[in-house]
Amino acid sequence: MIPHSKPTLNKEDALAVEDVINSGYISQGIIIDRFENEMAGYIGVKGGVAVSSGTAALHLSLIALGIKEGDDIAMPSFVCPALLNAAKYIHANPLLIDINPLSYNIDVADLKKKLTHKTKAIIVPHAFGLPSDIEDIMNIGISVIEDCAQSVGATYKGRQAGSFGNCAIFSFYSTKVMTTGEGGMVLSNSDTLLNRVRDLREYDHKAEYVMRYNYKMTDMQGALGLSQLKRLNSFILKRRNIANVYNERFSELGVAIPSVPPERGHIYFRYVIRNRRQKTEDRRQKLEEDLKFFEANGIKCMRPVYKPIHKYLNIKGFQETDKAWNELISIPIYPSLSDSDVKDICEAVRRWRETGY
Repeated sequence: MIPHSKPTLNKEDALAVEDVINSGYISQGIIIDRFENEMAGYIGVKGGVAVSSGTAALHLSLIALGIKEGDDIAMPSFVCPALLNAAKYIHANPLLIDINPLSYNIDVADLKKKLTHKTKAIIVPHAFGLPSDIEDIMNIGISVIEDCAQSVGATYKGRQAGSFGNCAIFSFYSTKVMTTGEGGMVLSNSDTLLNRVRDLREYDHKAEYVMRYNYKMTDMQGALGLSQLKRLNSFILKRRNIANVYNERFSELGVAIPSVPPERGHIYFRYVIRNRRQKTEDRRQKLEEDLKFFEANGIKCMRPVYKPIHKYLNIKGFQETDKAWNELISIPIYPSLSDSDVKDICEAVRRWRETGY
């Protein structure tokens, strides 16, 4: 079985972690300082703060931006519940936005239509590794958190995703673009925001009490992150090379391929294909059968988003999100796929295409 996702690890990664263990200093320390500085340098911003997860990064970013109980936070519905959780942690209200049907990113027209005087922040994921319409969103004039959990290394007009917003958050979970096992980071050009996040991530040895958190990252994780960061560009190149094979083969098969505007550098964290059955109810009923078809052919595929937020909250009115949820199949794409694996995946898609998808 070819897994849907898999970390790309090597001996250098293991040795980097081993060096930290042998040093005897395994909690947050100088390795984390290096990791923060090198990540900030890669993205092209002033600094970063490493934390225990992408969700922790988002939580602390919202507090540092001054988002309060009762404020609205705009976010797309077609995402994992981490965004909803972060809003709920501070008792803010999620303002759900539909997606653009071509990019699967937040729809700017729907965003502008739904904004209210209570909207104090916009969380902007770059879905599946494709940058969002970030310049248009920045021009709205509301605080923006770029969610780069799936897009480290992606570019918009030559600039790194994560360098546009008031801050950006990253996730280094085991199957993300680069990994520290668990972990995340906040990056920003604002010293004030970074210092606030840095203060909030740990609670001890403080002169005054405010509610703070235990959101630190260890030097063991930081060492793995530094090792992975050295190879990040090679990871992205491999993803793009695989995507090029998929694009060529699937175009021949008549399968829709991702739409990528020329000014955007897609890193293909996810590669999605669409179930195009004619009737909506057929697509909804058959998607699970499609996933079972691929599994029977030795390929583990998944929905790219397990369940949209509006489904959890029982809210209607998200036409494009519903279509994407009913139609999209995420197929394996990661650097450790072999040429033989890629060939087998293409062959499985060919057989799936012949079933009358």
